[in-house]
Amino acid sequence: MPNLPPILENKDYRAPAVFLPENLLREARRQRGLPHLPVPEVCILDPDGDIVRALRADGRGRPFAGWACYHTEMLTFDLAGQTVGIVGCAVGASFAVLVAEQMFASGCRLLVSVTSAGRIAPDLPAQAFFVLIDKALRDEGTSYHYLPAQERYSDADPALAEWAWRAVATTGLPVMRGGVWTTDAPFRETQDAIAAAAADKLIAVEMEAAALYAFARAKRAAVICLAHVTNQMAQIEGDFEKGAADGSLDALTVLGSIVLAHGRKGD
Repeated sequence: MPNLPPILENKDYRAPAVFLPENLLREARRQRGLPHLPVPEVCILDPDGDIVRALRADGRGRPFAGWACYHTEMLTFDLAGQTVGIVGCAVGASFAVLVAEQMFASGCRLLVSVTSAGRIAPDLPAQAFFVLIDKALRDEGTSYHYLPAQERYSDADPALAEWAWRAVATTGLPVMRGGVWTTDAPFRETQDAIAAAAADKLIAVEMEAAALYAFARAKRAAVICLAHVTNQMAQIEGDFEKGAADGSLDALTVLGSIVLAHGRKGD
């Protein structure tokens, strides 16, 4: 089809990739002399890095010797009776999926991402709150390498989202469930774009969920995306306040509810 942007050209979604995460990890282990160890069954993406910094500060986070990613470090720590892995500061769609691909190639069975987000919908709670993301508007690039362009949203797996929602609803923290807008360009969030997202009944804007859900569907991977809605895109002074320990305590409570429920599923 003529006049397509390059990101939509030459896409065969049934064709296997040439460059595989398993092969990249193999070479990283060889070059660095790393042991071939599986990562924990449950892994976490922490794009802001607040949780990772808190785990390092209190000594709970332990470097995982088997993580062969060239670009990141994985810590392990104990949460809700399980050892889980966490990678911080993988910000944005492409980086998040780069890491997610390697996590699942290394033995991950469930990935939970918890990112920060800006408010879109009117009449939201005044304090910070969490959103269990059902769907994400595909205003980024990475998802178009995993799913056809005709689909406007990347959707969470319905059964997985329902199971996770039941878990987070038990925490007593302010939580919602709904859709978000995923963008690659946070500093290009114009008033018209924000208004359009609000008209689509989207709650918040963030940078990873559409790509992670597209990857999950294409690769049949179990992925849950959460957003910690903490800001109004710096439109007010004193914005971006997340709570105690930069929001890491509340985030760990929400994550712990999911990890606990996942452990019970395996009993």
